[in-house]
Amino acid sequence: MLQRYWFGDVDEQGCRAAGTDPAALAGRAATIRTGMESYVPIDWEVARDCGVVRTREEYVDLLRSVCTTLAREKIARSYRERDVELLQMVRMLDELDNVINLLQERAAEWYQVTNPSFSRKYRSLPARKMLNLIQRGARGGLLDVSGEIERLTVTRSRLMREVSARADEVLPNTSALIGGLVAARLLSRAGGLSALARMPGSTIQVLGSERALFSHLRGGTPPPKHGIIFQHRRVHNAPREVRGRVARVLAAKLAIAARLDYYRGEAVPEFLNAAQARIDEAGVTA
Repeated sequence: MLQRYWFGDVDEQGCRAAGTDPAALAGRAATIRTGMESYVPIDWEVARDCGVVRTREEYVDLLRSVCTTLAREKIARSYRERDVELLQMVRMLDELDNVINLLQERAAEWYQVTNPSFSRKYRSLPARKMLNLIQRGARGGLLDVSGEIERLTVTRSRLMREVSARADEVLPNTSALIGGLVAARLLSRAGGLSALARMPGSTIQVLGSERALFSHLRGGTPPPKHGIIFQHRRVHNAPREVRGRVARVLAAKLAIAARLDYYRGEAVPEFLNAAQARIDEAGVTA
């Protein structure tokens, strides 16, 4: 029986070497598909008898070079995937949100030290109005910090628009159902388009509500009905009595949309029209 190994082919007549070029051997290794029920482990001496190496150290060095080449090629392929840049954009957007919120909180606490009456005012103000109020009364370092917060906020808004536009390209069907920004956040939490396309609707429905889900599993609290998809108006604007149903139907359609985005990469109007109609129907109260 012929056995294919990364360094050559072995059968009853002996071994036929495949050369010693790591790149060529890596290409060969990537094409080998051997079922474990028929696989026969082999010692390095076979590679020596085949003329590929002379010592065990040479065998290990050559095998390491082949594995390194395979790893580099796999990493390069993953970076060429069309969702890779979008993932980084979403994660940067999340980091900007965290930084801006933290800096605004610290700036408010700092300003409160010099203006004690500010404590009763700022908590009920929108973030931008609060920042404008601080800038009018701040001086020195606090004024500089508040200016940096404002610039970061402008950067965050611009990046948010870019994320939404990029999501429309990478996730045309998913974005059409829930909007580019929410679609991008789903993609980020899933870890990529291929992972999102493999998820059932039940998983997509609660994606982003991991803490509530773990609390339910550990302490018996009510299970979460939705996660990231709650950000979409179809869910958070739905009447409370049908919100869970809307989230369930939307998640089921998103599972199909993600698969269409992964395998086709273009919008499918027939699916989108039918999905929108079904989601609208789910939101109708009895």
